[in-house]
Amino acid sequence: MHIGTTDLGLHPILLAPMEDVTDIGFRTLCRKMGASMVYSEFVSCDALTRLVKSTMLKLKVSPEERPVAIQIYGKDPSAMAEAAKIVEEASHPDIIDINFGCPVKKIAGKGAGAGLLQNIPLMLDIAKSVVNAVKTPVTAKTRLGWDSNQIIIPTLAEQLQDCGIQALTIHGRTRSQMYKGEADWNYIREVKSNPRITIPIIGNGDIDSPQKATNAFKNYLVDAIMVGRATFGRPWIFKEIHDELHPDTPIDTSNIVPSQYAPMTDNWKLDVLKEQVRLSIKRIDEYRGILHTRRHIAASPLFKGIPDFRQKRIDMLRATTQEELFRLMEETRPFLLHP
Repeated sequence: MHIGTTDLGLHPILLAPMEDVTDIGFRTLCRKMGASMVYSEFVSCDALTRLVKSTMLKLKVSPEERPVAIQIYGKDPSAMAEAAKIVEEASHPDIIDINFGCPVKKIAGKGAGAGLLQNIPLMLDIAKSVVNAVKTPVTAKTRLGWDSNQIIIPTLAEQLQDCGIQALTIHGRTRSQMYKGEADWNYIREVKSNPRITIPIIGNGDIDSPQKATNAFKNYLVDAIMVGRATFGRPWIFKEIHDELHPDTPIDTSNIVPSQYAPMTDNWKLDVLKEQVRLSIKRIDEYRGILHTRRHIAASPLFKGIPDFRQKRIDMLRATTQEELFRLMEETRPFLLHP
């Protein structure tokens, strides 16, 4: 699959853009684990045009993580165009992605993200403005519609393609569903089966296992899949999916993390999570690096089944130093199910 000149190979697996999750350290780790392309956290076009320091820091890109997409959001076509130019100049990303799908109130409620599903003319104006403002390929991510009474994605996909969008990611839920219920991939297949659609279609929603990934490609005909919440505390999911899809070319994990344990054992996975913490600290500083990663570490499925883990999880969420967090993590090692 190609987006512009970027070749993502056969059956690409993409890391979804997620606020407070997909920082540069996590993106780099996911790339090493087999993610075909990674996406930044959400970047506000308003903050970019005002050159807010914390937002500008989100544009930092490492050569190790490429190909990488920077995702921007906003509700003003001219501001979005200006933000895209800033992104292009500052990051030289492989892709600029437009967020038309975030359902959270602080974004959708202000008319950006999935809020634009209630104002399609404005959404299309934004898409055209961004496409015309930059040379970098522009893609978009959206949902099926605002609610079950307004499933508009079959028509919307054509409209976005006509605006110059070079790939479209579809989350199989409406905005009103937020992240509840099951994603409906039938509408994604309908879009992909439309003979007028020539751009790559990327499916998103509930991909949390190699089996579901295989099913998405086989039964819903998508060009790529995007994995989001299933990566929390589980960056190795990309290796699991990749090795299922490409058994002849498994991901080599020998140099991903410093570990004495065999790859994909629980002890190795614990070392992967520790490496995620180190990468976050290296990118920022110890306190903020811990703050950025500890809730994802504490929520990792790796710790599922450990007796009386509730208090340990609380302690992890309160940890403020690498030494403290690593001590708590090491205390779980004797209880891991598959050492």
